[in-house]
Amino acid sequence: MLRWILGGREAQSSGQKSSVLCIGEEQPKNCFTELQVLKGHFDIVRFLVQIDDFRFASAGDDGLVLVWNVETGERLQELRGHSQQITAISAFPCGDGFTSLITASSDRSLSLWDPDTGNRVQTISDLQSSVKCLLVLGRLSAWLSGGEELCVWDKHFQLLCHRQKHSDTGIAALVELPKNCVAAAVDKEIVIYRVTMTSDSSVLLDEISRCSDHHDQIRALINVNDGIFASGSHAGELILWDSANFRNVAYEHILWEEPHPGSQTEIRLAAPKPSEMSVQHLTSDGRLILAAVGSGLYVYDVVAKAVVAYRKAAHDSNVLHATLLSDGELMSCSEDGSVRMWEIQDLPLAAEPASAGFFGMWTFGRSSKQPGPQSKKVLEIPNLRTLELTGDLIGHSGAVQMFLSFREKGLVTCSTDHLLILWKDGERQSRLRSQALFQKLEENGGL
Repeated sequence: MLRWILGGREAQSSGQKSSVLCIGEEQPKNCFTELQVLKGHFDIVRFLVQIDDFRFASAGDDGLVLVWNVETGERLQELRGHSQQITAISAFPCGDGFTSLITASSDRSLSLWDPDTGNRVQTISDLQSSVKCLLVLGRLSAWLSGGEELCVWDKHFQLLCHRQKHSDTGIAALVELPKNCVAAAVDKEIVIYRVTMTSDSSVLLDEISRCSDHHDQIRALINVNDGIFASGSHAGELILWDSANFRNVAYEHILWEEPHPGSQTEIRLAAPKPSEMSVQHLTSDGRLILAAVGSGLYVYDVVAKAVVAYRKAAHDSNVLHATLLSDGELMSCSEDGSVRMWEIQDLPLAAEPASAGFFGMWTFGRSSKQPGPQSKKVLEIPNLRTLELTGDLIGHSGAVQMFLSFREKGLVTCSTDHLLILWKDGERQSRLRSQALFQKLEENGGL
């Protein structure tokens, strides 16, 4: 059982040989040696959102929102009201340390919840279409919903303004930009809006720009820092944009080319499956961007405008979620059911076979829609590093949709197996149990 939990895998037969890195039972850098299974959902759990330092909410295809205590694993509230799957969820700070939850569902409704009591405070039903994404604008005490239309709402769930249908695909993602601007991913384009509060407290939503350098549907959109935001597409494109003038400042693309063994001539591989080159997820700490591309992970330096570390085959299947931790540590989860911990390390002196594929696979340069310098291969980039596997958490029997870190308090994962798992630092838990035991003995006057 312990081997299964900590990620020990049986050796593959020659017919099943994979380039994915495996790790044994000894994982000294993996602190997550205890787990607690949290049950309550009866369908796929897709979303986790942090409410405060001790609580989080989970939501998914069963239409339920469950509130949990991260330290004890106790289910605190069960929020019932949606008749179909949850499509988006967001925490909404209301001031005075109080946080509400906003949910959107395929039943074409929006709800505002009090996570303390479990009550539904507000609801809006009979929307024209289901909402795909939510964005809270803290500076304006308002929030946005995106789908076939873009709507602006106040904290009392009153509609302030809206924009009509956005293509057949609708709005897939929203991010807040400086100067009360918002970026919306609409198919292959990013549409920039400015949200303006007028003197009579009404709201205007004006389109001010369109960014059209992607060649395929945009799958991920994030803020990097105050000056840059980034987007990733189904075709493996990563584009950095200036948050002030909305110009393309860097463009990276996976070309899927590899050097022929024993030859300097490059050949183009057979067309990969679309999912193998799609940017599934992006995250950033302000300087580095971590991109989940197919089953691989790539770390991009915003200042150097270059990939600085990678692992081409990080998982057996598509990476669905990833995050940058502190001190060069990363974490990712995948359709293969695992959660993996990584550390950025220098490449070995003797190049591994997988590295050649990566070197040939990436090229750097501007989009073909803009004139720019000749592309240069990753091989020419100095100080390129790799991602070394330091921990493998195997506990789910289905695809791990996402995870939520509470640092020393633990890690929460959710999956298609309808379960949540709360992973704990075994040494910390042992100390806490010992402290609790000694405290109880002191209260009872010793043994």
